[in-house]
Amino acid sequence: MTRANFLIAIAITMISILFWSILNRPEQAPPWPGTIQGFSFSPLREHHNPIKHLLPTAEEIDQDLALLADTTHAVRTYTLEGDQILIPALAQKYGLNVSLGAWLDTDLESNKIEIEKLIKTTRENYRNVVRVVVGNETLLRGELKIEQLGQYLDQVRAAVTVPVSTAETWDVWLAHPELADHVDYVAVHILPYWDGVELNQAVDHVVVTMNKLKNKFPDKEIVLAEVGWPSNARTYKGAVASPANQATFLRRFLLQAEQKNYVYYIMEAFDQPWKRASEGAVGAYWGVYDVKRQPKFAFTAPIVGIPEWRLLAGISIVIGIITFAMLLIDSKTLRNRGRSFLAIVAFFAATGAVWIIYTYYQQYMTISSIIVGILMIVGIIGVTLVLLTEAHEWAEATWLQKWRRPFTPIQVTDADLPMVSVHVPAYNEPPEMMIETLNALARLDYPRYEVIVIDNNTKDPAIWQPVEAHCAALNATTSCPRFRFFHRDPLPGFKAGALNFALTQTAPEAVVIAAIDSDYQVSPLWLRDLTPQFTRPEVAIVQAPQDYYDDKENLFKAMCYAEYRGFFYIGMQTRNERNAIIQHGTMTMVRKSALEEVGGWSEWCITEDAELGLKIFAKGYEANYIAKSYGKGVMPDTFIDFKKQRFRWAYGAVQVMRHHAGILFFGPGKTKLTTGQRYHFIAGWLPWMADSLNMLFTLAAIGWSIAMIYAPLKFDPPLVILSSMPLMLFSFKMAKMIYLYRTRVGASISQTAASALAGLSLSHTISMAILQGIFTKSKPFFRTPKMEQAHALHRALLSAREEGLIMLALWLSAYGVAVKQGIGNTDIMVWITVLVILSIPYMAAVLFSLISGFSRLPSSLISNKKSSISQSKVH
Repeated sequence: MTRANFLIAIAITMISILFWSILNRPEQAPPWPGTIQGFSFSPLREHHNPIKHLLPTAEEIDQDLALLADTTHAVRTYTLEGDQILIPALAQKYGLNVSLGAWLDTDLESNKIEIEKLIKTTRENYRNVVRVVVGNETLLRGELKIEQLGQYLDQVRAAVTVPVSTAETWDVWLAHPELADHVDYVAVHILPYWDGVELNQAVDHVVVTMNKLKNKFPDKEIVLAEVGWPSNARTYKGAVASPANQATFLRRFLLQAEQKNYVYYIMEAFDQPWKRASEGAVGAYWGVYDVKRQPKFAFTAPIVGIPEWRLLAGISIVIGIITFAMLLIDSKTLRNRGRSFLAIVAFFAATGAVWIIYTYYQQYMTISSIIVGILMIVGIIGVTLVLLTEAHEWAEATWLQKWRRPFTPIQVTDADLPMVSVHVPAYNEPPEMMIETLNALARLDYPRYEVIVIDNNTKDPAIWQPVEAHCAALNATTSCPRFRFFHRDPLPGFKAGALNFALTQTAPEAVVIAAIDSDYQVSPLWLRDLTPQFTRPEVAIVQAPQDYYDDKENLFKAMCYAEYRGFFYIGMQTRNERNAIIQHGTMTMVRKSALEEVGGWSEWCITEDAELGLKIFAKGYEANYIAKSYGKGVMPDTFIDFKKQRFRWAYGAVQVMRHHAGILFFGPGKTKLTTGQRYHFIAGWLPWMADSLNMLFTLAAIGWSIAMIYAPLKFDPPLVILSSMPLMLFSFKMAKMIYLYRTRVGASISQTAASALAGLSLSHTISMAILQGIFTKSKPFFRTPKMEQAHALHRALLSAREEGLIMLALWLSAYGVAVKQGIGNTDIMVWITVLVILSIPYMAAVLFSLISGFSRLPSSLISNKKSSISQSKVH
């Protein structure tokens, strides 16, 4: 590591430590008293579940009471089912009083048995049963009518000598003051979290609510039967659940309770994981002690948000340094600004990943949550890899000192120029378009070249015969015929098959094979400027960018044009730095001997051009790329054709990766691929892989949202920090695209926006291509139609029907969540935002299909500014 890299790493390390320490500054709070008045007490452990009648034994209950004996004067219970009927007797030997509870619900027979047990147990344990609670939030759940509850209360009051009440939330008591006629005291639940009260206002909220109750029921004692704060759950309005906030609230409340002489029971002694099934995730985390009976926070020391923050900071720093070092491999020409940028991204990604994983695994794990956690880690790794590769390209496209492999023209005499065979494959192409292509080839300023036109499998002679005739006419105008035309039907292998056939017909003296698509009109200087590169024997490929002359035809094509240019003026230039360009089947030149050495064009692959480039690199050859247009073709005419073209590229990428996984992923073997070449081939396709995962995430998000709508207590919104991941990645990618398009491509604001819309519109197509590429071996070759009539509007919309349906599903999900769960909670709002952001690529597809349908929209709606970027421009 150089001195500059070392200093940057130290600086970012110090900033990272400062970040962790600021977020975890110790907060002072009143100390926990030696003994509190009471705990809400449910002695169930991790393997218990009262819904399934899996209940604690007397021995387990005794152990819990022994633990609490020196910390509290009393416990409050909820039911007498199973051995819990023994709680008063067991508590007596530890000197604990009991507020004895009976559980009531819609099962009247069960209620009868519970009431009988309550009366009997109270009478038998008159020494330490000091209060009785008949029912817990029965009215709140709507399981009994107030008249029914009143009858139970009157029955128990007549049978026992201790004060009797029922436990309800404070708003139920205020809404039903007539309930007070049936009780001796008011047993109230005041839980500021469920009232959405912010932490710093929570204790005051309890005091104000207690005063309301005292004013409403002046002749009744007010007992806080439940008061507490959860340590883990979703954010509810202004209330944030965390161990630190739980500690802060309870320690502040206990001081106020002592000063105001409240009678209270802290909610609750031990965490109860089983409650997730009935109360949602928050139900599990109200305990002062966790399910393992360990205290969850400090009772007297200053409160720290994450007590283990030093360990987490250390882990994130180590991961950040390793990541930063990996990003700096082979980066000797990167300026310090670029290195600093990469350091910030590396440390930010490491800190975020550590934080997310730590936060997630603070919850009680079930089989389903473990599976989700594993998938989450896989997702984090995927998002992080995409983020880092995007950042790496951003840095190298912006902050290089100089290009390491600029295109350097070579001057040679005509006598030393190699013989070139230009191959033009065609299938069912408009003859008038091909005639223009041939005319441009006839104007090439080059002494020794031939043109082989191979039309494969076109059925209609009216399409290919005019092209054959034009080749003959061009030959008739010169003493040195250059054009040869072949029509073969059938000829297998699609475009690769046609090119391989042309290779068999190539003049023996040809040194270079040049391939162009049938729609390309080349510059007269194309061969003269580029073929001298082949005088260097290590060079096997010379590539010029794809370009198009019909970008002013309409708005749709202008937007496609804007989207295409980014790859050739950003991605291809950074890839060229490590001799790792993607070879394209048009405007490409390849050394004939190298082409033959690797077995020609692969007919099994629908992106035979990219696959050929990889094979040639694996033999140790070099490629030269020039970011200058030497030929222009036509773009797809409709959105469906635009999608088919990108589907082919993405599907072919998976074919290449599957076929060449050995040399790409598993070491050198017999290949001469460099580490940099491997990196660029994998990293270049990684965003497409991410698109496929994003579609799976989208479908999962829709499913989760439906569950949130129909089972809101069982399905909480995902963690805010987890939900933020796709938002942050989307924002980063958009920021990168906007910056580089403006600075490297030289695009206007409108062109940049057009490129973003066009690129996003392909996300679903790419995801489907990647997924199909993983699970299938081959797909038909999709020819990109040229110069065809644009779709009518309804056909254009049909081309985006899948995207439109997913978009509507996401919007309906967001609306349903907002209506069902409200928009007052931060985590709900973040999740709704995630759903809306996820819909943007699908909405882009619908909009772009509409633009495709309106084929008369003028290209002037976005500026026609052209890029003037060259390889010499480095920031």
